[in-house]
Amino acid sequence: MCATCHSVQSIHFRNLVGVTHTKKELEALAAEIDVVDAEPNDEGEAFERPGKLSDPLPKPYANDEAGRAANAGALPPDLSLMAKARHGGVDYIFALMTGYTDAPTGKVMLPGLYYNPYFSGGAIAMPPPLMDGSVDFEDGTPATLTQCAKDVSIFLNWAAEPEHDERKLQGFKYLLCLGMVAAITGYYKRYRWSIFKTRKISYTKTGRD
Repeated sequence: MCATCHSVQSIHFRNLVGVTHTKKELEALAAEIDVVDAEPNDEGEAFERPGKLSDPLPKPYANDEAGRAANAGALPPDLSLMAKARHGGVDYIFALMTGYTDAPTGKVMLPGLYYNPYFSGGAIAMPPPLMDGSVDFEDGTPATLTQCAKDVSIFLNWAAEPEHDERKLQGFKYLLCLGMVAAITGYYKRYRWSIFKTRKISYTKTGRD
């Protein structure tokens, strides 16, 4: 997760179990972070404790002022829904992360702004958040700019709709059950009405005929 993700408010360590790491791995990662406990101790003083799965992911900045100071006065937004809020979704995020380049000839850039053709207007206050070697992957994957941008893009896409896979699974189960009920109903209907569809109507002639 890059430093530009100032607030992914709804994501906790427990939400990542089975998504990015195992439960034990996430417990170890959370324990590496010191968290100020919401409940004071017996003396009424706040204290720090190792993080737990129930804690939210830590923010890169302590407060909004620190976020603005590190980004030329612009407060990094909550990116939880960015993949859904922008046309192109994941493709837009990936292009933005990798699109920083020198401004073309004749393009005047104000101090503190960076040229990125994928951003509206071409001038963005956010510094390039990623670069080659910015992280170390546990499996030895080369930490190239494109690889990091891909990981960030996919993570933000998941953060925008973490229940996506579960919702699709529930929908499949619903359709499967609905299909079974429809088949049973169809069979029962044919069974109940078969005597009427196969019967023959006959009549007896009388002397009046």
